[in-house]
Amino acid sequence: MTAFKKMVLGALCIIAQSGCATFKSLDADVPLAQRIFIYSGTRLDWAALENNDVAIRKFNTTPPSLPLIDLPFSFALDTLFLPLAVSAEIFH
Repeated sequence: MTAFKKMVLGALCIIAQSGCATFKSLDADVPLAQRIFIYSGTRLDWAALENNDVAIRKFNTTPPSLPLIDLPFSFALDTLFLPLAVSAEIFH
Protein backbone atom coordinates (compact mmCIF):
# COMPACT_ATOMS: atom_id res chain seq x y z
CA MET A 1 0.00 0.00 0.00
CA THR A 2 1.41 3.39 -0.96
CA ALA A 3 1.94 6.20 1.51
CA PHE A 4 -0.86 8.24 -0.11
CA LYS A 5 -3.38 5.42 0.32
CA LYS A 6 -2.35 5.03 3.95
CA MET A 7 -2.83 8.77 4.51
CA VAL A 8 -6.28 8.74 2.91
CA LEU A 9 -7.30 5.67 4.90
CA GLY A 10 -6.03 7.24 8.12
CA ALA A 11 -7.89 10.49 7.40
CA LEU A 12 -11.13 8.59 6.75
CA CYS A 13 -10.73 6.68 10.02
CA ILE A 14 -10.22 9.92 11.95
CA ILE A 15 -13.27 11.49 10.32
CA ALA A 16 -15.37 8.42 11.06
CA GLN A 17 -14.48 8.65 14.76
CA SER A 18 -16.37 11.93 15.07
CA GLY A 19 -19.61 10.16 14.21
CA CYS A 20 -21.87 10.36 11.20
CA ALA A 21 -24.71 12.81 11.69
CA THR A 22 -26.89 11.07 9.11
CA PHE A 23 -26.81 7.73 10.90
CA LYS A 24 -27.08 9.36 14.33
CA SER A 25 -30.16 11.36 13.33
CA LEU A 26 -31.91 8.45 11.62
CA ASP A 27 -31.15 6.10 14.52
CA ALA A 28 -32.30 8.52 17.24
CA ASP A 29 -35.09 7.57 19.62
CA VAL A 30 -37.68 10.08 18.38
CA PRO A 31 -41.40 9.38 17.85
CA LEU A 32 -42.23 8.78 14.21
CA ALA A 33 -44.52 11.81 13.93
CA GLN A 34 -41.71 14.12 15.13
CA ARG A 35 -38.86 12.50 13.19
CA ILE A 36 -37.02 14.54 10.56
CA PHE A 37 -36.06 12.45 7.53
CA ILE A 38 -35.08 14.83 4.73
CA TYR A 39 -31.43 15.92 5.04
CA SER A 40 -31.47 15.03 8.72
CA GLY A 41 -27.70 14.62 9.07
CA THR A 42 -27.01 17.89 7.29
CA ARG A 43 -29.53 19.66 9.52
CA LEU A 44 -27.94 18.17 12.64
CA ASP A 45 -24.47 19.27 11.53
CA TRP A 46 -25.71 22.75 10.71
CA ALA A 47 -27.46 23.07 14.06
CA ALA A 48 -24.24 22.01 15.80
CA LEU A 49 -22.24 24.59 13.85
CA GLU A 50 -24.69 27.33 14.87
CA ASN A 51 -24.93 26.06 18.48
CA ASN A 52 -28.71 25.90 18.02
CA ASP A 53 -29.79 23.91 21.07
CA VAL A 54 -33.47 23.98 20.10
CA ALA A 55 -32.78 22.30 16.75
CA ILE A 56 -30.36 19.80 18.31
CA ARG A 57 -32.99 18.78 20.89
CA LYS A 58 -35.40 17.88 18.06
CA PHE A 59 -33.03 15.11 17.00
CA ASN A 60 -32.65 13.69 20.53
CA THR A 61 -29.03 12.74 19.84
CA THR A 62 -25.62 14.27 20.26
CA PRO A 63 -24.15 15.93 17.18
CA PRO A 64 -20.78 14.81 15.83
CA SER A 65 -17.74 16.22 17.59
CA LEU A 66 -16.44 17.65 14.30
CA PRO A 67 -19.57 18.88 12.48
CA LEU A 68 -17.70 21.02 9.94
CA ILE A 69 -15.73 18.01 8.73
CA ASP A 70 -18.80 15.76 8.81
CA LEU A 71 -21.02 18.24 6.93
CA PRO A 72 -19.98 17.39 3.32
CA PHE A 73 -20.10 13.65 4.03
CA SER A 74 -23.53 13.92 5.64
CA PHE A 75 -24.74 16.04 2.72
CA ALA A 76 -23.57 13.39 0.26
CA LEU A 77 -25.15 10.55 2.25
CA ASP A 78 -28.38 12.50 2.79
CA THR A 79 -28.54 13.14 -0.96
CA LEU A 80 -28.06 9.43 -1.59
CA PHE A 81 -30.90 8.64 0.85
CA LEU A 82 -33.16 11.42 -0.47
CA PRO A 83 -35.60 9.20 -2.45
CA LEU A 84 -36.12 6.99 0.61
CA ALA A 85 -36.39 9.99 2.93
CA VAL A 86 -39.05 11.67 0.77
CA SER A 87 -41.16 8.53 0.65
CA ALA A 88 -40.75 8.03 4.42
CA GLU A 89 -41.75 11.66 5.03
CA ILE A 90 -44.83 11.35 2.83
CA PHE A 91 -46.11 8.05 4.19
CA HIS A 92 -45.45 8.36 7.93
